[in-house]
Amino acid sequence: MKSETNHRDFVKEETLDPGDWTALRKLGNTMLNDMIDLLQTIREQPVWRKPPERVKNHFKKELPQLPMQLEEVYDEFKENILPYYLGNIHPRYWSWVMGTGSAQAMLAEMLAAGLNCNVGIGDQAPMYVDQQVIEWCKQIMHFPRESSGALVSSASIANLNALIVARNSVNDTIRRSGINEQKKMLIYASTEAHSCIQKAAEIIGIGTEGVRKVNVNDKYEMDIVHLQELIAKDKREGNVPFCVVANVGTVNTGAIDPLDKIFWICCKENLWMHVDGAFGALLKQLPEYKKQLGYLEFADSIAFDLHKWMSIPYEAGVVLVQDADVHRKTFALQPDYISNNERGIGAGPELTSNFGFELSRNFKALKVWMSLKEHGIEKFARLIRQNITQSKYLAMLIEQDSLLELMAPVSTNIVCFRFNPRKNHLDLNMLNKEILMRLQESGIAAPSYTRLKGNYCLRVANVNHRTELKDFDVLVNEVIKIGNQVIMEEEAKREPVNTA
Repeated sequence: MKSETNHRDFVKEETLDPGDWTALRKLGNTMLNDMIDLLQTIREQPVWRKPPERVKNHFKKELPQLPMQLEEVYDEFKENILPYYLGNIHPRYWSWVMGTGSAQAMLAEMLAAGLNCNVGIGDQAPMYVDQQVIEWCKQIMHFPRESSGALVSSASIANLNALIVARNSVNDTIRRSGINEQKKMLIYASTEAHSCIQKAAEIIGIGTEGVRKVNVNDKYEMDIVHLQELIAKDKREGNVPFCVVANVGTVNTGAIDPLDKIFWICCKENLWMHVDGAFGALLKQLPEYKKQLGYLEFADSIAFDLHKWMSIPYEAGVVLVQDADVHRKTFALQPDYISNNERGIGAGPELTSNFGFELSRNFKALKVWMSLKEHGIEKFARLIRQNITQSKYLAMLIEQDSLLELMAPVSTNIVCFRFNPRKNHLDLNMLNKEILMRLQESGIAAPSYTRLKGNYCLRVANVNHRTELKDFDVLVNEVIKIGNQVIMEEEAKREPVNTA
């Protein structure tokens, strides 16, 4: 007993809990109010600020060995991080397809972090919330109740999940023996497919050459005739076509592939039909897209994001699979230490890892659950329609101005255009690139960019619930103003210098 007592005397036990809960509460209130103030006044802020060298160098310091006061750490956040965010919370951010988030869902993130649940195992309420959110996602996409799904970080991971299931559906020995003994397995995706499809193919052993690139038409939709030709050629050569990836909202132009035709081709050829609907799948909520998305619910799998057009804070991706048994067989693995018990903590629902790679998962379902409970799916549908209406308004402004040129049909919420004063000596690609960079650096607006048929375009991807029509008036006026300024500067350089 004496040695035990002495041992206790020498052990100094520590915790990460604060020594002063009152001080933490006060600082927490300050943090919360600062973030609410930022979001409430975001329209008054620049869309983006370039981090200065001072800030970049600040993050090159060595690993901290000794503690700092949390108040001092927060001061560093306010000085070096808070002013230099990406900008996608701003009303005039339309760059990459990034959702805006919401103040209310920010609070849900705080609640989830406070609980710090691993929503992968256990008889706990967050597991049932996770299940309910998946059920709601099935209802949004009109998937059957008996289908399966998983919440993941993003549509990139959702696409990867689905393509693994598609690959394994070809032969139930793949999980055990791999694809080494298989003939060349092939995925078909249009030239407008997101790069994550190629990455997924590389990861799952299909390889870059295993992704057949299908041509697109003038609307940037998959060319069905070319698809059929590729499949027929590959079958004649003894290869194994197994999956077609259809786009619902391409990243470049927002185009929607012909789902009905792709579905029937997949039925005829016995291929897995996967839909990459990263942002566009949520168009399923709008009656005006009923015809284009009428076959979405017949896809074997679908990937989409909730952190884009539903403004859920990052990260919140979803994968749904029609055949839950095939989905489960692809990933299920329950060693003794995570097998379900009859009672106790281990008596919870089926492991979420039976439908994906991750066992440790955060409580991302809470922010989705709270957002849908607060707003209802109909409001999100109205906001999606609002963004599309705004994008059509921007297209109208472009078509009405002789200095601007619309570069692709506006089928959803993405508008590609360029400044084109129709002067033969101008390099339009360099001109529009300069316009874009100056526009972003000014902090006035942040569209993105792409190339269509070799032409550099300004690209507006509108999934922003804070955007108003007047913001596009500002955008058009600034593009023209900056474009004319760049031309004046270039022409001044060409004028001969008078040495008289």
